[in-house]
Amino acid sequence: MTVMGFHHMQVACPAGSEDVLRAFYTGVLGLPEIEKPAALAVRGGCWFGVGGQQLHLGVEQDFRPARKAHPCLLVDGHDSLDEVAAAVSAAGGEVRWDDQIPGIRRFHTDDPVGNRIEIQSA
Repeated sequence: MTVMGFHHMQVACPAGSEDVLRAFYTGVLGLPEIEKPAALAVRGGCWFGVGGQQLHLGVEQDFRPARKAHPCLLVDGHDSLDEVAAAVSAAGGEVRWDDQIPGIRRFHTDDPVGNRIEIQSA
């Protein structure tokens, strides 16, 4: 048996939050939305492409934002990281720079429903 990598990561979201999530993940971060299969679309939520992987936002009835667990999105270099940080700030999001790992440039922010997101440069 060989594990080859991740296909997707799922993060919870509250019912009815799809429009603000699309505005953030597609509008601010530039991730393309992936159409959910019809059988799953009725459950709500939305999916986004992240390189060759996917980020799924799934409706959880007793939703609580993930404050510790989080996806880390990788961008191409320091200039791209600065551009994403500027886009997050311009959209009213908080950019929390973190230099605790030597040689790694990154920041944390929260999506519109409060889930922690890390953005890191390659």
